[in-house]
Amino acid sequence: MEKRVIIITGAGQGIGRATAVYLAGRQYRVALFERDAEAGRAALAEAERQGEARFMETDVSSESSVRDAIREVIDAWGRIDGLVNNAGHFVHQPLEELSLGDWNRIIGTNLTGAFLCAKYAAPHLRSGRGAIVNMSSTRRLMSEPHTEAYAASKGGIFALTHALAVSLGPEVRVNSISPGWIDVTPWQKDGEPTELSQADHDQHPVGRVGVPLDVATMVEYLLSEKSGFVTGQDFVIDGGMTRKMIYG
Repeated sequence: MEKRVIIITGAGQGIGRATAVYLAGRQYRVALFERDAEAGRAALAEAERQGEARFMETDVSSESSVRDAIREVIDAWGRIDGLVNNAGHFVHQPLEELSLGDWNRIIGTNLTGAFLCAKYAAPHLRSGRGAIVNMSSTRRLMSEPHTEAYAASKGGIFALTHALAVSLGPEVRVNSISPGWIDVTPWQKDGEPTELSQADHDQHPVGRVGVPLDVATMVEYLLSEKSGFVTGQDFVIDGGMTRKMIYG
């Protein structure tokens, strides 16, 4: 059978990079969409050591950039079987100091980017009865101070997911993942290993901080036919933290 083609946005670093490398090693053809060309090329080199991959320099907040990148995937491989909307931007800024530009940049990347990629990938996903996986966050459920724009974008991803599932079904399934604390530093462009304390691990009911592979394996499941009766759902991957009562 011909290899399935998967697009991963924000594939240059973090969860996106780890997922791209993982899926390439699982015999998928992986298209890495990434705005940071240096990070994208580095991630491509890793993915190509595992399997078949291509890098497209892409700004997911730009309609023309997304449209061109989708066309490039089709020109190269002739099909799209899965889309992983992972690209994200984060700013930690007090509300009174948060600029409209920063707000728009976060919403544009995290939420509008997912809409644009879904819009232009949809015709190809329909023809192959493919799937979309959107990356939300446990921050759609709870917050720390000064994260309004990011929390709003991830809440929007949650709602966009079930809307797309209804609109694109039955041909295309759409689900989301809400990661908690995932230690992505080994997968960052200039990442240094995080000094995690035993307390960091112990606060999680499973006894450890998450790693990108925890998310990548769920992505693969949601893209595969094994999840053929699953759509419009969100999967929290947080080591149980959102189920834990914490009072002072």
